[in-house]
Amino acid sequence: MNVTVFGATGAIGSLTVAELLARGHTVTAYARNPAKVPASWAERVRVVIAEISDVQAIDSAVAGAEVVVSALGPSMDRTATGLPLVDGTRHILAAMATHGVTRYIGHGTPSVLDPEETPTIQTRLIGLMGRTLLPRAYAELLGMTDLVTSSAARWTIVRFTAPKNTPRQRHLRVGFYGTTRIGFAVGRADIAAFTAAQVDDDTYVGRAPAISH
Repeated sequence: MNVTVFGATGAIGSLTVAELLARGHTVTAYARNPAKVPASWAERVRVVIAEISDVQAIDSAVAGAEVVVSALGPSMDRTATGLPLVDGTRHILAAMATHGVTRYIGHGTPSVLDPEETPTIQTRLIGLMGRTLLPRAYAELLGMTDLVTSSAARWTIVRFTAPKNTPRQRHLRVGFYGTTRIGFAVGRADIAAFTAAQVDDDTYVGRAPAISH
């Protein structure tokens, strides 16, 4: 499939691109910093370099895609201001609507519940930590997710906390709070692999599975 990846040069995004290529997909990578584009992408990945506020560049990146993957994550810099990724997500969804792209796969926080979940101690704790320690980043995550889940897209939101730079695990916990035992830590490589797998899998359309080790 033709897949456009936003946040493609980030820690999880670059691993997601690698997973998609390994699965035989054609990838367009949207990134802000050309210095972060891996040399291994040469002639294998179409790269669009632009800010997430660039409506025309986003439209160009989405044109021809069958699936959009967003590995965008908020800045953890306490001096950061505004909610640029909320506006960027709005631009992405608008471009998808323009070009008839319906499938969206993104990332989110467990403090945003799956449509069929009820709050648990764990989801409440994660929400409390986000609101207290990184309120701007937390608001950005919530705003991005709200736009996606209220859109007409066939969305899947992959939820996780505490991503680590650990090797791929043989077993990954996948499910929903209150019915599945979900931990806190998960490797970025596992997040990328699970995210890429959703491109070919409709199991979690309209759902927000949580993953952990």
